[in-house]
Amino acid sequence: MIRRVLVFPALSVLCVLPAIGASVRELRPFTHIAEIPAGSDISSIRFEGVKIVKVATESKSVSDERYCEQVEMREPGGSERCPYTERQSFTPAYQVTYSYQGQPLTSDEYGSGYFTFSVYLRPDDLSPAVRQTLAEHKLAKSDTAGFFELRTSTSQSQQVVVDEASSKFCDGNFMDGAWMRSDPKCEDRISTKTVAGSSPYITVKVDPAVPTTASNSHR
Repeated sequence: MIRRVLVFPALSVLCVLPAIGASVRELRPFTHIAEIPAGSDISSIRFEGVKIVKVATESKSVSDERYCEQVEMREPGGSERCPYTERQSFTPAYQVTYSYQGQPLTSDEYGSGYFTFSVYLRPDDLSPAVRQTLAEHKLAKSDTAGFFELRTSTSQSQQVVVDEASSKFCDGNFMDGAWMRSDPKCEDRISTKTVAGSSPYITVKVDPAVPTTASNSHR
């Protein structure tokens, strides 16, 4: 008896995966600098505490092109996942926190003027003796504050504004919501100039300081 065996060619399935792009950006958490709004009461800045935390040193953005294209067709506003950003490469740091009094936010129904900011220091920024003291002893805020030196500064910012004296504006009127020139042949000539203005922020810099006498006594 002869048996006939049917052999079917193998089928290869091609799976097309969505194009996914990723980019990594380096973060700089150890600048020792924070910014608070101009107009804040710098005399109200108070030390609140210091603790060991982990901070990210990189930010990774991942974008799924196919998913994002579908979302854009359904939702003009897009999605928070386009791209999706996550922090990575965490490292130990000392988080130093201060409070201050500033202008209340318009969105705050209670009108609170209490705010906080934090800066981050590398463990190596502090001496071994200071790190040991912070780890082994519960100090008063005033004593712990002595481990850090705080300075404030206000810088000037450059702003580009319209130079009205050197500019020419054509006369006209609004008609049906559009600006119509009285003389169709007239052309506006806009000149700009750079002027110095106050920065909208106060820069606060926190650096390690020489340990206080109180902290030396706990060595």
